[in-house]
Amino acid sequence: MFKTIIQKIRRWFYQMNLVKGIKSVSKLPDIPVDDAFYQKIDQWKALYAGYLSDFHDVKYKTIDGEKERRRASLQMPKVVSQELASLIFNERCEINISDDALSENIKDVFDNNRFYKLFQDNLEYTFALGGLVIKPFVEDGVIKLSFVTADCFIPVSWDNKGIREGVFINITKKGDKTYTLLEWHLWEGGNYVIRNVLYESQNGNELGVEVGLDTLYPDLEPELIIYSFTRPNFAYFKPNSANNIDLNSPLGVSVYANALDTLQSLDIAFDSFQREFALGKKRIIVPASAVKTVIDPDNGEMRRYFDTDDEAYEALGFGDQDSDAIKEVSFELRVEEHQAAIQAFLNILAMQIGFSPGAFTFDGQGVKTATEVVSENSKTFRTKQSHENVIEAGLQELIECIVQTADMYGLWKGPEDYEVTVAFDDSIAEDQTAEINRQILLITNKLQTRKKAIVKIFGYTEEEAEQLVKEILEENKTMSPENVDFFGVGNE
Repeated sequence: MFKTIIQKIRRWFYQMNLVKGIKSVSKLPDIPVDDAFYQKIDQWKALYAGYLSDFHDVKYKTIDGEKERRRASLQMPKVVSQELASLIFNERCEINISDDALSENIKDVFDNNRFYKLFQDNLEYTFALGGLVIKPFVEDGVIKLSFVTADCFIPVSWDNKGIREGVFINITKKGDKTYTLLEWHLWEGGNYVIRNVLYESQNGNELGVEVGLDTLYPDLEPELIIYSFTRPNFAYFKPNSANNIDLNSPLGVSVYANALDTLQSLDIAFDSFQREFALGKKRIIVPASAVKTVIDPDNGEMRRYFDTDDEAYEALGFGDQDSDAIKEVSFELRVEEHQAAIQAFLNILAMQIGFSPGAFTFDGQGVKTATEVVSENSKTFRTKQSHENVIEAGLQELIECIVQTADMYGLWKGPEDYEVTVAFDDSIAEDQTAEINRQILLITNKLQTRKKAIVKIFGYTEEEAEQLVKEILEENKTMSPENVDFFGVGNE
């Protein structure tokens, strides 16, 4: 009761400006956060969304004074992030666990959370913003997975094994107030502690003052001490690229963090290409004396003879000769020059993010990706495998988190020893003929079943593949060995 009264008084003092709130999370003494790095994350996020003021707000002058417009964007941060995510993870990826019972439990958790779909989306955010955190929790007796983007997570401590402690930020707006929930994950005396602290602000630009959890989260405990955890209950994912912005930070950087100049140049070139058609149309040049305001005799309003918003328009004085002449001017569109410039910048961008030259092409209608077939020795494929190594390690950590969460709540108990491997979809690196030849070799050496080979080659379900195997067996019962197909089913 006494605590509730104190909280109300503090909120009243704050509303009366008698108590000054905390300006930002970085002002909290226990959080070693660099505001400058999180400003970079905000910049990457804005570019991913397609608009950054420094990149896309353009000022220009007309005869009516200075005006502003928004520069067109080729949206390459989105294209790059999406392409990498689709190359690395999709529903064809297989997460294999050596223990059958655990494998079934993890499958149920992933199915309940639509993991394969959501993880690919969030992997795209990982490449764009430089990081992603997944933390399991239990709701109504079911394990749920929370996906947290890089801008909503702050590491507190870390070592060579990874991030050990961190703070999750959850911002909620209610009326004219902004609430910020800080969820601390800490180690204290060998025990894992989850501590929740809520802040209230009248100004969304600052953290505000601490208020009671019951203000917004009446069912949330202020503190939870867990004695059974052996590792942090979250898994951190990041691109496999060194952080050259803050060498002391465990956080990752966006895949296009070092290509910002190229991205800006691309948008400048694309904007110019787009406006070439608007500004390159046939023009009528008039003498300066004709560009003036006059009073409309019907309503008394000021009228101009020509459009003052036309930034390419210029009234010219022709001198005494032909002073009253009106001239027609036709411009030649520089389509090929623009396409060549955009393609040059796309090639530079591909190099900067680890793609092969020509990975992106601009045909005048938009950007196309040339990654349908990627050779195994290409730069794109090596970059793909490099990111896969880090993603696989993160998935292994995530499964460890799920196991210890299920054990703590008594949902099910995981084995003491198990192995997790991830088979990523490498079909992007092979054409159909190469895949068939590989499956033949595996079957010949008895490393693959015929049913699995059919699933891999044709994309059939296991039931469809099994039916096909039966049909082939039936068809080849009377065939001689020399007429047996490449699956060798006639030998059975």
